[in-house]
Amino acid sequence: MWGAPGEPADSYYAVRPECTDVPRTRFKIKPGKTLSARKWHAAFSPDGHLDIGKTLRRIQRGGIHPSIRGEVWEFLLGCYDPDSTFDERDQIRQHRRVQYARWKNECREIFPVIGSGKYITAPVITDDGQPIQDPLVLLETNPGTDANNADMVNKLLPRGPFDKKVIQWLLTLHQIGLDVIRTDRTLVFYEKQENLSKLWDILSVYAWIDTDVGYGQGMSDLCSPMIILLEDEADAFWCFERLMRRLRGNFRCTENSVGVETQLGYLAAVTQVIDPKLHNHFETLGGGDYLFAFRMLMVLFRREFSFCDSLYLWEMMWALEYDPDLFSLYEEPGSKITKAVVSSKGKPKSTRQCGKYERENMKIKSSDAPLPISVFLVASVLKDKSSKLLHEARGLDDVVKILNDMTGNLDAKKACIGALKLHKKYLKKMTLHELKSSFFSLMLCPQAKKT
Repeated sequence: MWGAPGEPADSYYAVRPECTDVPRTRFKIKPGKTLSARKWHAAFSPDGHLDIGKTLRRIQRGGIHPSIRGEVWEFLLGCYDPDSTFDERDQIRQHRRVQYARWKNECREIFPVIGSGKYITAPVITDDGQPIQDPLVLLETNPGTDANNADMVNKLLPRGPFDKKVIQWLLTLHQIGLDVIRTDRTLVFYEKQENLSKLWDILSVYAWIDTDVGYGQGMSDLCSPMIILLEDEADAFWCFERLMRRLRGNFRCTENSVGVETQLGYLAAVTQVIDPKLHNHFETLGGGDYLFAFRMLMVLFRREFSFCDSLYLWEMMWALEYDPDLFSLYEEPGSKITKAVVSSKGKPKSTRQCGKYERENMKIKSSDAPLPISVFLVASVLKDKSSKLLHEARGLDDVVKILNDMTGNLDAKKACIGALKLHKKYLKKMTLHELKSSFFSLMLCPQAKKT
């Protein structure tokens, strides 16, 4: 009913009764604003073409109803082309499920716990490739079994011989397990062993196929919602894989740097332009590297918002920066999938099909890739707390404490609106700066002035 106060969404993501300190969500399902199942299904033509422009506007007004969130996310993340048909998407879905099963079988042949409904938290191999007969692995995978049963332990050992790729992958499996058991542990959903195992399997398979990045701490926070929203494991994997296309750079590490440092550098540059006083204060405190914002960028505010509000924030972000070319950008040229969807080829990108943030970026004629909206979201949060940070932060510990105190008290929609405002302000100031630079260059170079 229009004008109704809205239905709380907490009931869709049940919390364990003993977890009494979990913040309640601010997101409410509002009739006429939230994208409902009825409005979602009405956005498709009879053969399956999606009116993505109308869908984006609805999401930006009030988010997505939890009952359809998973299937809408598949479009927002570029799993499917909105200009595809129902039949084309069915073909793509089946192809991807087969591909995931193939990769999972490859992993299972090396380490049979994959796909067994279990997971491990103890190492199974040394750095030089020697198997470890840790009784904990047996207890985790076969509860009630004698941990000293050598035959059973041997059955669970990785199957060699091992090359560098296999060793590196096996070394990450227990690290994934340790993160899995800590991920969203307040939710009833993860009381079930099968759901923990599903999360472990997906992350393990991803680490196997993405040898450049592998697994990094924080990926379990990004993958967890996919498991909850999409019942089919393969569909959840591909949704996570598409999200990692955006974020994998954050997890790419070298001996000297962490990938997310690039975005922290962007954040510093943006803050210096829109709030130079706050930026100078951070530099005075020794925080010019902005490492205090590391977690917000790494896992997209999963720790700063309640579970439900973080999902609302994500879909708002993705709707705002939606690019209709995502699907074709992510697919390999000439693959079976791209051949299945050819209807949008050759068509110019329509601004109506783009998110509001993406439309602003399209106005700027630049060869540089646009900054992700997440950078402006963090900048918006810092700007909102600017006065408190300037007057109360006397060291980096104070900065961290002030930011940690925001947990559960942030408004997702307000943060997105603030990010859009800062983005416009940043582009305007940068344009003025470029015009001034061009003017002074002409003044200082008469030859250029003549030409």
